[in-house]
Amino acid sequence: MSVAFRRESDEEHLEPKFELPIPPGPNLVTANGLTQIRLKVAELEALVLQLAEETEITAARRQLRYWRTRQTTAQVVPVPDGTIVAFGCTVDFRFKGRNRSLTIVGDDEADPTSGILAFSAPLCRAMMNAVVGDVLDFAGAPDAIEVLAIHVLRG
Repeated sequence: MSVAFRRESDEEHLEPKFELPIPPGPNLVTANGLTQIRLKVAELEALVLQLAEETEITAARRQLRYWRTRQTTAQVVPVPDGTIVAFGCTVDFRFKGRNRSLTIVGDDEADPTSGILAFSAPLCRAMMNAVVGDVLDFAGAPDAIEVLAIHVLRG
Protein backbone atom coordinates (compact mmCIF):
# COMPACT_ATOMS: atom_id res chain seq x y z
CA MET A 1 0.00 0.00 0.00
CA SER A 2 1.30 3.42 -0.89
CA VAL A 3 2.16 5.83 1.91
CA ALA A 4 -0.27 8.28 0.27
CA PHE A 5 -3.19 6.05 1.28
CA ARG A 6 -2.27 5.75 4.94
CA ARG A 7 -3.78 7.74 7.73
CA GLU A 8 -1.49 10.31 9.32
CA SER A 9 -1.63 8.39 12.58
CA ASP A 10 0.01 5.34 11.01
CA GLU A 11 3.57 5.31 12.29
CA GLU A 12 4.77 2.02 10.87
CA HIS A 13 6.46 3.84 7.99
CA LEU A 14 8.61 5.88 10.37
CA GLU A 15 12.25 4.98 10.92
CA PRO A 16 12.79 2.93 14.09
CA LYS A 17 14.56 4.60 17.00
CA PHE A 18 17.65 2.67 18.03
CA GLU A 19 19.58 2.98 21.26
CA LEU A 20 22.47 5.43 21.36
CA PRO A 21 25.63 3.56 20.35
CA ILE A 22 28.07 2.72 23.13
CA PRO A 23 31.71 3.25 22.14
CA PRO A 24 33.59 -0.06 21.89
CA GLY A 25 36.14 -1.03 24.49
CA PRO A 26 36.43 -0.18 28.16
CA ASN A 27 34.67 2.89 29.55
CA LEU A 28 37.73 4.61 31.00
CA VAL A 29 37.10 7.97 32.68
CA THR A 30 38.92 10.55 34.74
CA ALA A 31 37.50 11.43 38.16
CA ASN A 32 36.10 14.57 36.55
CA GLY A 33 34.56 12.48 33.78
CA LEU A 34 32.72 10.31 36.31
CA THR A 35 31.38 13.46 37.97
CA GLN A 36 30.18 14.72 34.58
CA ILE A 37 28.40 11.41 33.93
CA ARG A 38 26.70 11.48 37.35
CA LEU A 39 25.53 15.05 36.76
CA LYS A 40 24.14 14.09 33.34
CA VAL A 41 22.20 11.16 34.86
CA ALA A 42 20.72 13.40 37.58
CA GLU A 43 19.84 16.07 35.00
CA LEU A 44 18.05 13.56 32.75
CA GLU A 45 16.21 11.91 35.67
CA ALA A 46 14.84 15.31 36.66
CA LEU A 47 13.96 16.14 33.07
CA VAL A 48 11.97 12.92 32.55
CA LEU A 49 9.79 13.82 35.54
CA GLN A 50 9.05 17.28 34.11
CA LEU A 51 8.18 16.32 30.55
CA ALA A 52 4.61 15.79 29.38
CA GLU A 53 5.00 15.10 25.64
CA GLU A 54 5.41 11.36 24.97
CA THR A 55 8.00 11.80 22.21
CA GLU A 56 10.12 14.04 24.46
CA ILE A 57 9.84 11.55 27.33
CA THR A 58 10.89 8.70 25.02
CA ALA A 59 13.90 10.67 23.77
CA ALA A 60 14.95 11.66 27.31
CA ARG A 61 14.60 8.07 28.55
CA ARG A 62 16.72 6.88 25.64
CA GLN A 63 19.49 9.29 26.64
CA LEU A 64 19.06 8.34 30.29
CA ARG A 65 19.58 4.65 29.45
CA TYR A 66 22.82 5.57 27.66
CA TRP A 67 24.17 7.66 30.53
CA ARG A 68 23.13 5.13 33.20
CA THR A 69 24.99 2.45 31.25
CA ARG A 70 28.03 4.71 31.02
CA GLN A 71 27.85 5.39 34.77
CA THR A 72 27.57 1.69 35.60
CA THR A 73 30.47 0.68 33.36
CA ALA A 74 32.78 3.63 34.18
CA GLN A 75 36.30 2.70 35.25
CA VAL A 76 38.12 5.60 36.89
CA VAL A 77 41.74 5.58 35.79
CA PRO A 78 44.26 6.49 38.50
CA VAL A 79 46.01 9.83 38.09
CA PRO A 80 49.23 9.20 36.11
CA ASP A 81 52.65 10.22 37.40
CA GLY A 82 53.46 12.36 34.36
CA THR A 83 56.60 10.53 33.31
CA ILE A 84 54.95 8.99 30.24
CA VAL A 85 52.04 9.95 28.00
CA ALA A 86 49.01 8.31 29.56
CA PHE A 87 45.29 8.62 30.10
CA GLY A 88 44.64 11.79 32.11
CA CYS A 89 47.61 13.76 30.73
CA THR A 90 47.92 16.88 28.65
CA VAL A 91 50.65 16.51 26.06
CA ASP A 92 52.52 19.32 24.35
CA PHE A 93 53.92 18.11 21.05
CA ARG A 94 55.21 19.24 17.67
CA PHE A 95 53.31 17.97 14.64
CA LYS A 96 54.11 19.05 11.09
CA GLY A 97 56.29 21.86 12.41
CA ARG A 98 53.57 23.34 14.66
CA ASN A 99 53.44 23.16 18.44
CA ARG A 100 50.16 21.74 19.68
CA SER A 101 48.58 20.43 22.85
CA LEU A 102 45.99 17.77 23.59
CA THR A 103 44.44 16.22 26.65
CA ILE A 104 43.72 12.48 26.79
CA VAL A 105 40.41 11.51 28.43
CA GLY A 106 37.50 9.07 28.10
CA ASP A 107 35.12 8.86 25.16
CA ASP A 108 32.31 10.82 26.83
CA GLU A 109 34.65 13.57 28.06
CA ALA A 110 36.18 14.23 24.66
CA ASP A 111 35.76 17.60 22.95
CA PRO A 112 38.04 17.57 19.89
CA THR A 113 37.41 21.25 19.08
CA SER A 114 38.95 22.09 22.46
CA GLY A 115 41.91 19.74 22.09
CA ILE A 116 40.40 17.15 24.45
CA LEU A 117 40.60 13.77 22.73
CA ALA A 118 39.43 10.29 23.64
CA PHE A 119 42.17 7.80 24.48
CA SER A 120 40.92 5.75 21.53
CA ALA A 121 41.71 8.50 18.99
CA PRO A 122 44.54 7.54 16.60
CA LEU A 123 46.69 10.51 17.63
CA CYS A 124 46.38 9.59 21.32
CA ARG A 125 47.09 5.93 20.63
CA ALA A 126 50.23 6.93 18.71
CA MET A 127 51.55 8.89 21.68
CA MET A 128 50.64 6.51 24.53
CA ASN A 129 53.62 5.51 26.69
CA ALA A 130 55.96 8.02 25.01
CA VAL A 131 58.29 10.18 27.09
CA VAL A 132 59.42 13.75 26.61
CA GLY A 133 61.82 13.91 23.67
CA ASP A 134 60.40 10.88 21.86
CA VAL A 135 59.89 11.26 18.12
CA LEU A 136 57.03 9.11 16.87
CA ASP A 137 55.63 7.88 13.57
CA PHE A 138 52.03 8.82 12.82
CA ALA A 139 49.68 8.12 9.91
CA GLY A 140 52.43 6.50 7.88
CA ALA A 141 54.79 9.45 8.31
CA PRO A 142 58.07 8.73 10.08
CA ASP A 143 59.11 11.13 12.85
CA ALA A 144 55.82 13.04 12.57
CA ILE A 145 55.35 13.79 16.28
CA GLU A 146 57.83 15.05 18.86
CA VAL A 147 56.68 14.94 22.49
CA LEU A 148 57.67 18.24 24.14
CA ALA A 149 56.05 18.09 27.61
CA ILE A 150 53.65 16.01 29.69
CA HIS A 151 51.31 17.56 32.28
CA VAL A 152 49.06 15.67 34.67
CA LEU A 153 45.35 16.58 34.94
CA ARG A 154 44.22 17.32 38.47
CA GLY A 155 40.69 16.80 39.76
